[in-house]
Amino acid sequence: MNDRIHVFWDARVLDHDTGSGFWEAAPSALLAEPELHPESAPRLRNMKAVLERGPVADALVWRPGRLATEAELTTVHSPSYVREVRELAERGGTRRHWLTSTTTVAPGSWEPLLAAAGTALAAVDAVLDGTCRTAYALVRPPGHHAQPEQADGYCVFGHAALAAQRARERDVERVAVVDWDVHHGNGTQECFYDRSDVLTVSLHMAHGAWGASHPQTGGPEELGRGAGLGHNINVELPVGAGDRAYADAFERVVAPVLRAFRPGLIVAASGQDASAFDANGRHNVTMAGFHRLGTLLGRLAEELTGGRLVLTQEGGYARSYAAYCLHATVEGLLGRPAALADPIAYVPDDIHRGDTAIERTRAALAPHWPTAAL
Repeated sequence: MNDRIHVFWDARVLDHDTGSGFWEAAPSALLAEPELHPESAPRLRNMKAVLERGPVADALVWRPGRLATEAELTTVHSPSYVREVRELAERGGTRRHWLTSTTTVAPGSWEPLLAAAGTALAAVDAVLDGTCRTAYALVRPPGHHAQPEQADGYCVFGHAALAAQRARERDVERVAVVDWDVHHGNGTQECFYDRSDVLTVSLHMAHGAWGASHPQTGGPEELGRGAGLGHNINVELPVGAGDRAYADAFERVVAPVLRAFRPGLIVAASGQDASAFDANGRHNVTMAGFHRLGTLLGRLAEELTGGRLVLTQEGGYARSYAAYCLHATVEGLLGRPAALADPIAYVPDDIHRGDTAIERTRAALAPHWPTAAL
């Protein structure tokens, strides 16, 4: 396992102002105090602080991020979409502009959005250059819902997709994207849906499509199209799935298919919104569960890619507990035992909640992957 993780950070990502309201909706006249939008700067400040102050601090190398160019964004997004976002973000005044009912940009958001995308690209370039084996892009807003021409779910540009495409352009023959954010990684799916050179895997809650900005269902029958058939994998886990279900989905679906696919690089969309205390997920995953996911991913990267692994920060909206869950993820990636105690988890994990969902995905995949793989 890696004994060092390089964390890529650019403080400009904190300047993306998502405002406040009733969670992600507009302010309510019935309430005395609005809430911060769930995707706000404090959640990332806490994540950075826990990594800097926690037991893993000695194993982290902090590296600077950078701004992406518009040409780099258009490797997965259309030029017209990039222009639209820039024009909205650079309008004068103080009013925020809504790309969807949950996704907003404000005057001053353009540079932070470039910083998030560019920092993810800096992370993958460092791994491909041999500067490090594991890189973590600690960025916001998240990116895995951003489709080629559509923002969605707080996401504007697809950071995991950009990293995967960069690796392909740098002659990595096969790239795998593994996404354990609690929501379906529909944007990443859409970017590579008709391709066999990038395998996309998403473990998520069974929320289905949620409108014009998210028409994908996230169901196991969404397997890809044309050359990509069989190369998009969705595991829909039931609400309250818990630690065991996520680990089982990884061991019974993700690991076997990645072994059959043999990627040269793994990109992980790392969200902590499946946690037991996240209002956006309710999936009851504890720090122990995230430690297990980090451990399994780190071992799989060591086995298949010589440890070459890039992670991009996705969701995680319980602003304190998500930071602790990130620390647990990193401990697992390093192959270390959990040294940071879980301060608040109490949800029992004694019921297997994921077996039916996992078997549905395995059945859908059976025609496309060797029987031995599953």
